[in-house]
Amino acid sequence: MVQDLLIALVVVALAGALYTAAAARVVRQYERGVVLRLGRLRDEVRPPGFTMVLPGVDRLRKVNMQIVTMPVPAQDGITRDNVTVRVDAVIYFKVVDPTSAVVEVEDYRFAVSQMAQTSLRSIIGKSDLDDLLSNREKLNQGLELMIDSPAVGWGVQIDRVEIKDVSLPETMKRSMARQAEADRERRARVINADAELQASKKLAEAASEMSTQPAALQLRLLQTVVAVAAEKNSTLVLPFPVELLRFLERAQQGAPGAPAPEVAQAPDAGAQAGRASGDPGASVADGARPPDSGAPVADGAPSSGPGAPTPRPDAASKPYAHH
Repeated sequence: MVQDLLIALVVVALAGALYTAAAARVVRQYERGVVLRLGRLRDEVRPPGFTMVLPGVDRLRKVNMQIVTMPVPAQDGITRDNVTVRVDAVIYFKVVDPTSAVVEVEDYRFAVSQMAQTSLRSIIGKSDLDDLLSNREKLNQGLELMIDSPAVGWGVQIDRVEIKDVSLPETMKRSMARQAEADRERRARVINADAELQASKKLAEAASEMSTQPAALQLRLLQTVVAVAAEKNSTLVLPFPVELLRFLERAQQGAPGAPAPEVAQAPDAGAQAGRASGDPGASVADGARPPDSGAPVADGAPSSGPGAPTPRPDAASKPYAHH
């Protein structure tokens, strides 16, 4: 009798152990458990830790509450300015309502992936190429809103959407490279022209300053000679400005006591004839000389020809009359 009792106790203990093993479940810290009893959803969500279910009656679905990183396959599309591009992205999302993620959608991961692909195609068609290349923050926000709207009903929250890469055709890459090169060349020419304008203004100011101080021009010339001589050249080119020659000429003409230029004087035939005859009246009256007497002529006045000064009759006729 006692033996039968012991056997019964052992059988009950084994049955209890088997039931416990079949009913015991462990929910991890980053998971939540959703129980379906005979196909009907239980209201409570099983927290992390040890939990029990009815074997054969209850079915426990574990839902991961971690942030999921899902790459979006590259999508081919045509932008609003008719450029064919290939764009891929990455999406970050997590489950905030495990019950909706189990009941409302069959596979929330697959649903989010398909929604991300269709939204990416849509955002490509609504955007220009320049926006895809330079204004990605705005596109990421628009893409996030497009995916998050239906995902809220699935118990999924979209944390972030990022466009990873935009692939362009080779012809478009070459065109963009030529455009960038032309733009850089244009900016270089504008900068060079601006520099030339500023340099011309500074040179004009320097020339104006040097015109008031001729010695400054000489000093600048010496500096140029020193700069040229610093190089290891066998030939030295010495520029000699015309302004310096004019300065030296004016300085020589304005110097006090400078000798007047001498002009060769031809012998006066009338005066020699008068001296030979001893007639004092043979000399030219009033100190006037005939045109060929060799007297110095004022600057700019011709010595002969139509513009030459005409001698007075009384001065020019006496020597010839006496002779």
